[in-house]
This record gives sequence, structure tokens and C-alpha cells, in this order.
Amino acid sequence: MYRAARTVVDTSKSSTDGTDGAPAPRDGTAGAVDPGRPDRTGWRRWTMDTRPLRRPAYRRLWSSTIVTSVGSQLTAVAVPKQIYDITGSSAWVGYASLAGLLPLVVFALWGGAVADSMDRRKLLLVTNTGIAVTSLLFWIQAVTGLGSVLVLMVLLALQQAFFGLNAPARNASIARLVPEEELPAANALGSTVMQTGLVAGPLLAGALIPVIGLSELYLIDALALCVTVWAVVRLPSLPPLTGGAGRRAGWREVVAGFRYIALHKVLLLSFLADIIAMVFGMPRALFPQLAAETYAPYGEGLALGLLFAAIPIGAVVGGLMSGTFSRARRHGLMVIVAVLAWGAAITGFGLSGSLWVAVTFLAVAGVADMVSMVFRGAILLSAATDEMRGRMQGVFTVVVAGGPRLADVLHGTAGSLLGARTAVAGGGLLVIVGTLGLAAATPALRRYKA
Repeated sequence: MYRAARTVVDTSKSSTDGTDGAPAPRDGTAGAVDPGRPDRTGWRRWTMDTRPLRRPAYRRLWSSTIVTSVGSQLTAVAVPKQIYDITGSSAWVGYASLAGLLPLVVFALWGGAVADSMDRRKLLLVTNTGIAVTSLLFWIQAVTGLGSVLVLMVLLALQQAFFGLNAPARNASIARLVPEEELPAANALGSTVMQTGLVAGPLLAGALIPVIGLSELYLIDALALCVTVWAVVRLPSLPPLTGGAGRRAGWREVVAGFRYIALHKVLLLSFLADIIAMVFGMPRALFPQLAAETYAPYGEGLALGLLFAAIPIGAVVGGLMSGTFSRARRHGLMVIVAVLAWGAAITGFGLSGSLWVAVTFLAVAGVADMVSMVFRGAILLSAATDEMRGRMQGVFTVVVAGGPRLADVLHGTAGSLLGARTAVAGGGLLVIVGTLGLAAATPALRRYKA
């Protein structure tokens, strides 16, 4: 809620080897590969494709996210908990979320231009260190008792600004570490870690708060970020490949990024597909109402926890089984099918009177979301040149962060006017109609192949 997990993936026609920053060979390899790893055959083709982990630089970076994806969720739990403890108001918790949104949007867009104009490794070092220092400041204000809502909101805004600068560079760097044919698999690996953190992090936070207190969660997050800083130190230099070095990262470059999207329909359509799915189909704002009304006989607390956990759990399952789809070449068609499946699952969730049926539909939606994330990420990186990837990832960060927040407003309003289940089911149907319309009106996406 307060800081997106620190991993996504990138793809490119001109991948590099992850060792010295030079262009990858035509044979599709991306630098040194660990020997002795047999090709995937038989049942192994159904499980997660781990080929990107043969690339040492990518493996170090990915391994660090296992720790930091959980650590980031500790802070994501601690901030709203501390704000609620201070104010006793859920409204202030919501205001804090909005306080982090503006700097995230501004710095993600600008950060994309920065990532296209300098060595991305250096940018990652600065921004990851900044995020770690911010987590340390969260800890200091908590243990000293100097915390206030204003202090927390300022720190949250600062942290989101660093993350906005970090995310485009991080995501755009992955295509320089693995070859193009492994990018869907790398996306699946990164997304699975992110979703695992969304499940494990809050559960761990809930278990730790009664034992060590809230303030120590911030410290654990800061220490976890040191692992990421170490992984970035071990990366090769990642300077711009073509014409970016020395270019000023001003707002003119940001505007150029939007023009690039407008001129490349596949990129524009991939963003629109995600906006349709999230704005109309993300019903998380209605989970408390559904838990209190529709599923109250099962226990409101149990119902609420299961509703929030179901989509990430489904996404993790989808990631673990990503070998079934990550080698597909029709990336655009896979996005369309996945978004349609998301809409159908959300519709089924809205129509469900049973908690267990509802949770099953949400888990299916999580699987569909994983498939969509994998191929949208691959399209975003393979269809863009390296000099534009940072800016594309900046827009991607804004869409991923902003879509669910717009959905919160839309679903919250619709739920109050129409009832929660009607609002959810109606949103799912709108996803289906919108996606079919998008696919019919603009065939570029459904025809796109890697």
C-alpha cells in the first residue's frame, strides 16, 4: 500500500551480458551461464522457468529482492498502524497514502528520464541507499517518541520519491542482464517474489509487533535494504547504449516519452489493458464492507484476511507454474486473455455468497494477474529501445501505483450507492467489455509476437 515491492522486469532487442555491459551475442546468451543445468523437459516445463537465474548478475539482484520484498511490507504495515495509533482515525491513514502518491508519480516520470541519461547502476546505488536511510529515519522517530502524523507523512513522501526514482532504473536494467527470450521468465520470477512478499510480509509483521514492537519493523526493513545495496554494487556498469549519455534529464525528455508511447500502439495498448483491469476490476476497497456484511457469518476478521490474501496467493501459484506460459511468443494475445480471465474471476467473486467460493475466484484472478504482469512487462521492454526504457518504466510505475488507487475511489463510491457485491460484479463485467472492445478496435496488441 505504501511502497510497491522493489522488483519488476525489462526486455530488449539488444540485451547485454550482465558482466561487462557489452551487447549480448546473437545466439541469445547473456553472459556467463552456470554449467551443469539441463534443459527443461517433461513435467519440469510446467513449473517455474528458472533459466534467468543462471545469469550471475541477475541472480544476485533477484535474490536480494527475496529479502527486501518482505522488508518493504513490514514498513507498509507499520506506517498505517502508527498513524492509526496516533490519530485513532482511518481517514488519516488514507490521507497518508495520498501523501505518498504525488511524489511517487512525479519522481517516477522524471526518474525514467534520469534512467535513460546515466549509468543505471549508479542511480540504483543512490536511490536504494536513500530508501534505506528513510527506513532508518522511520525507526528513529518511532524509538525516540518524536513521531507525529506530519513527520510520518513527510518521511513517507520522501521514501516514495526515492522509490519513484529507483523503480524505472531497476526495471529497465533487467533487459541488460538476461537475453530477450528469457524476459517473460525473469518477469515471472520477479513478480512471484513480489507477490510472496505481499503475503508473507504482513503476516510476519502481525506476528512480530506483539513480540518486538512496531518500531523494530522499520529497522528490519532498513537492514534488509542493505542486501539490495550489496547486490547493486556487484552489478556491471549499465550506461546508456545509444545517445543517452550527457543528455539532460528534463521534463522535455519526459514529454518525449509520452510521444514515444503514442507512436507505438503496442506500448499504449498494454498500458490501457492494465488500466482497464485495475480501475474497473480491483475491488480491494470493498473488502471491509464484504467481510462485515456478506461474509460476516464466517467471522469478519477471518473473512477480511482471506480476501486480502487471496489475490497474492493466486499470483504466487501462477508464478510457480509459470513454465506453462512463460515461453509463449504471442505476448499481446496472452495479455488480452489474462485480462479477460481477471474480469471473469472478479465477476464471479462479486456474485459469490460463499466465502470459500469468493476466495477461490480471487485466487484465480491472482493467477490471471500474474500472467498479465509477465507479458505486459515483456512487451514494455522488448517493444521499446534501450534509450527509452527508463521512461517507459516510469510510466509503468505510475500506472501500477495509480490504477488501484483510482479503483479504490470508484469501487468505494459504487459500493455505497449500489451495494458491494453489485459494484464488484459490475466492475468485472466492465473489464470484460472494455478489453473485448480494445482488442476489436485495435488489433496491434493481439497480433504482437516476441
